[in-house]
Amino acid sequence: MNLKEYLATNRKRIDDALEILMPPPTGPFGEHVAAMRYSLFAGGKRLRPLLCLAAAESVAKAPHQAYDSAIEVACVLEMIHTYSLIHDDLPAMDDDDLRRGQPTSHKMFGEAAAILAGDGLLSYGFELLARPHAHLDPKRQLRIIELIGHASGPFGMVGGQSLDISAENEDISYEQLQTIHRAKTGALIETALHTGAICAGATDVQERALSSYGAHLGLAFQITDDLLDATSTSEQLGKGAGKDDERGKATYPRFFGIEETRHKARTSVDKAIAKLKEFDARAEPLRSIAEYVYTRTN
Repeated sequence: MNLKEYLATNRKRIDDALEILMPPPTGPFGEHVAAMRYSLFAGGKRLRPLLCLAAAESVAKAPHQAYDSAIEVACVLEMIHTYSLIHDDLPAMDDDDLRRGQPTSHKMFGEAAAILAGDGLLSYGFELLARPHAHLDPKRQLRIIELIGHASGPFGMVGGQSLDISAENEDISYEQLQTIHRAKTGALIETALHTGAICAGATDVQERALSSYGAHLGLAFQITDDLLDATSTSEQLGKGAGKDDERGKATYPRFFGIEETRHKARTSVDKAIAKLKEFDARAEPLRSIAEYVYTRTN
């Protein structure tokens, strides 16, 4: 398959759906909505919604079934991811001035407006998940809401960020490093796969396999993020480079060096792909995306 075409086509579908779902920046809340939209439409890989759609495609009887059932969930995952980036960039946390090649939200709108833009994306995302859905029954909706709430909350993404900040300039174990990475980044990626599978009516076996793929891929993604921060420029990344070392972050290169970190990323990608061995050609996008995660340059 042509991964470049697949990603471009589905990124456009995601962006088009986000445009429909997001309110316009008008009326009494226009400035707040404009701040929400600024970060949401600033570009980015759209990895989490892409994985949600690809997971649905891997088990759906027809491509349109995958899209119809999963597109709104995919968009909510991007809203929640974007909220986390807005907050991560704040001076109280990672203190970054650049994100997706543009000034960060707090640089554009001020810290208070940036915090509220993130809050708005998170809250609005869950509102969308709870609305009646033409292609999802309430039982599946509740499962999806629970999974995304867990992955984005104190035992997932938010908890991982808390652990990450606490570990700065501290001597921690490899097990603690893995816990940080699996929670901070891996949890929402794993849930993107799991919820995509649920949307398309996957069997229990398929759900477990896709969730396991997501867990390994999420770890691989964060390991490569660590690598890129250590070896790339800000221009290449579209965000500040070298920040991890400056802040004494717990990273794989800090533990293992560059070459061993590359090996660990490769191992995690291979483990992810191995979880798809029982899937047919419909899972080819997931196999290709795993390779992309390893070879990406930003």
